[in-house]
Amino acid sequence: MPKENAMRLNAHLSFNGNCEAAFRFYEQCLSGKIAFMLTYAESPMASEVSQDWRNKVLHVHLDVGKDVITGADAWPVDTRPSKGFSMALHFNDTAETVRVFNALSEAGTITMPLQKTFWTQHFGMLTDRFGIPWMINYSETA
Repeated sequence: MPKENAMRLNAHLSFNGNCEAAFRFYEQCLSGKIAFMLTYAESPMASEVSQDWRNKVLHVHLDVGKDVITGADAWPVDTRPSKGFSMALHFNDTAETVRVFNALSEAGTITMPLQKTFWTQHFGMLTDRFGIPWMINYSETA
C-alpha cells in the first residue's frame, strides 16, 4: 500500500527571459515566498549559455502556503509557448479571491470577469502580463 503523501504535484512554469520578474510578481500577488532562485551564471551550466542568458533563471521555487510553484527561463533553444493549461486557484475568502484576481489581472487580459456562476459566487479567468492563464475560483470548502 502506498504511503500517504508520498507524492506532491506542483506546477512548473517556463518563461522566455522574464521568469524572475514573473516570480517576484507572483510572490506579491499570491502572498508567497521565494524559497530558492538560481541563475544560469550561478550553476555549472554557465559556460553552456550565451553571455546575455547567464543572468536568466535556471530554477526558482515559490512557496504559496502548503503549495509550490517552480519555474525557469526555458533553455534558449526551447522557447515554445505554453499551451493547454491554466493555473487554478481556489479560495474560501471572498476578499482574498477579489484581491488576487485584481492583482494578477493588472496589465494582463481578463477573459472572464469575476462573476457568479452556477457553481459559485465568484469565478473568473485571466491571462497575466507574462502570458500565464489563470482561473480564480471561490469555494466555501477550498
